[in-house]
Amino acid sequence: MTAPLREELRGLEPYGAPQLDVPVLLNVNENPYPPSAAVVADIERSVAAAARDLNRYPDREFTGLREALATHLGHGLNAERIWAANGSNEVMLHLLQAYGGPGRLALSFAPTYSMYPEYARDTHTAWEVGHREQDFAIDLDRALELVRARRPSVVLLPSPNNPTGTALPASTISALCDELAGDPRGGLLVVDEAYAEFRREGTPSALELLPRHPNLVVTRTMSKAFALAGARVGYLAAAPEICDGLRIVRLPYHLSAVTQAVALAALRHSGELLAAVDRLRVERDATVEWLRGQGFEVADSDANFVLFGRFDDRHAVWEGLLAHGVLVRETGPDGWLRVSIGTPAEMAAFRTALTAVTQTSEAHR
Repeated sequence: MTAPLREELRGLEPYGAPQLDVPVLLNVNENPYPPSAAVVADIERSVAAAARDLNRYPDREFTGLREALATHLGHGLNAERIWAANGSNEVMLHLLQAYGGPGRLALSFAPTYSMYPEYARDTHTAWEVGHREQDFAIDLDRALELVRARRPSVVLLPSPNNPTGTALPASTISALCDELAGDPRGGLLVVDEAYAEFRREGTPSALELLPRHPNLVVTRTMSKAFALAGARVGYLAAAPEICDGLRIVRLPYHLSAVTQAVALAALRHSGELLAAVDRLRVERDATVEWLRGQGFEVADSDANFVLFGRFDDRHAVWEGLLAHGVLVRETGPDGWLRVSIGTPAEMAAFRTALTAVTQTSEAHR
């Protein structure tokens, strides 16, 4: 007997980037610098201490972690305005479970993060996208017009955007918050700042706007800047009443004692861990300059990745890079590829491979 899978899920493939065993992995925007011996030792001690009480449930409110995250973010935040979960993916799912759902609409502007429509699907939230400009910016007038016409319950806007690396100006965020607040039904603007720590000097964070906009939510992750992709810790800052709504839909004890211990240990070493961000910024900017020097079209990036093109056959280029031991991501608009920023040695390997592939193929425009 066939299990009665939901009709809208039949024939679909699970989300996931290729996980291949190649020398240079530059496809999922990981931090290439692992935690130092001192950080690992602190994590080991913290997990060992947590292990002594694993017969008990963890702190359901993860109070210590919320307090530490509020201190880390600053901007006058406190624990009541912080929420955390197993990666920013689960944070987003909680948001749509609580503020989306049947009869409600979530909206974004393409190209955008490919998981957003899956969060909507999984929570029975209707999904719609507007479109970005040629430079991947959002035209504010067109965005406001779409929001007025469609009246979404949740607007999801990554800044920097994934897969393009484009950051949002504060004026766009404020205007959209005001437009959503003017609807009698209300609406949340969720600014996904998974890559915010990598933004260029002078690029603002939406955290600065929280005091002015009670319907603004700013999400972050420890996967990228903190080099904790394997720990699965994401979090958000928002009004206390928004966080209270998330308590209703979360699973019991959703953050394990081990996860909380690892995250707290990493936060104690935030200065050391975030120091690698500066190195990655330098490498990113050098990569953008090199790619443009080679004649490629490159999107301005405030993230730890670069979108570049254009290719008549991007899959052929992707395969050619893979044959040289370099794995990048085939994502975004047709004709473009995305490369995560790695160590200097990894980026040198990427440059060598891309030069060889494009010199021997007709795939490059």
